Amino acid sequence: MCYLCCEMKNKLATTNDYQRRLNLVVEYIRMHLDEEIDLRTLAGISAFSPYHFHRIVSAMLGEPIGEFIVRTRIETAARLLRYTDIPVSEVAYRVGYDTPSSLSKAFRRFFGISPKTYRITKNRPMMNSNMHPDAEIRLSKPKIREIPVKTVAYIRAQGNYSQVDYCSYFLRLWSYVKEHKLFSAGVENIVIYHNDPDISQDGDLRCDVCLALPAGPVADGDIGVKEIAGGKYAVFLHTGPYTGLGAAYKKICGEWLPGSGCELRDSPCFEKYINSPDRVSAEKLKTEIYIPLA
Repeated sequence: MCYLCCEMKNKLATTNDYQRRLNLVVEYIRMHLDEEIDLRTLAGISAFSPYHFHRIVSAMLGEPIGEFIVRTRIETAARLLRYTDIPVSEVAYRVGYDTPSSLSKAFRRFFGISPKTYRITKNRPMMNSNMHPDAEIRLSKPKIREIPVKTVAYIRAQGNYSQVDYCSYFLRLWSYVKEHKLFSAGVENIVIYHNDPDISQDGDLRCDVCLALPAGPVADGDIGVKEIAGGKYAVFLHTGPYTGLGAAYKKICGEWLPGSGCELRDSPCFEKYINSPDRVSAEKLKTEIYIPLA
């Protein structure tokens, strides 16, 4: 019995360590899209054997590492085209392409149209979005805030945003807080969304389920540590079921943003959950939506 317990603990430790190393690779890629990304550098970051790096990471990502890098570049380009007025040439440079024509070639492979055409038709979703069905939108007027950098402990999740088991991830994070004695005033429940469901396929959607911890978290297995960028944000308060959040984002990006005079910063949006579905009805749930502004 003890032998079996040890075996299970060893397997869990190995799995968590692999996930931690994958998190480092993914974060490096996202932070260096405007540079050439060398696989040997990624192998060094992950501390996997260069000989086995590609096979291990591709298996964990569910696609070849090279394809993941290209898709991340193209999805970032699509987001910039969709939500900013940055020239196509500048978008190309920001996501690692030397020329607009190089971006256009790769972009057509994913979307079937050029970046310029995509920008013109940006109000029409390019892929089916299953993040949240439309619902009655109860959304406050935004408050423009300067927020400090937030240090978070996080677990990366993948898949259709409406089907991610957020509760189980938050429970694991709170257990981690208890184990490491990190509880203090000001802990925040947050989810960072890295993809736009109108751009990415369901299986490619990735988010980070987080606890913002003033006490200084440390990485532990598949629980990583990162920072949410500080700076200026438009903060909207959504009241009601989480199923209404998708429609709230469409209203923000389709109605508020074009007439606001604001430009989006190249950082992910995130949500902060003010109360819990365990304590209030769905109609009384309050969620702050943070939109990064330049």
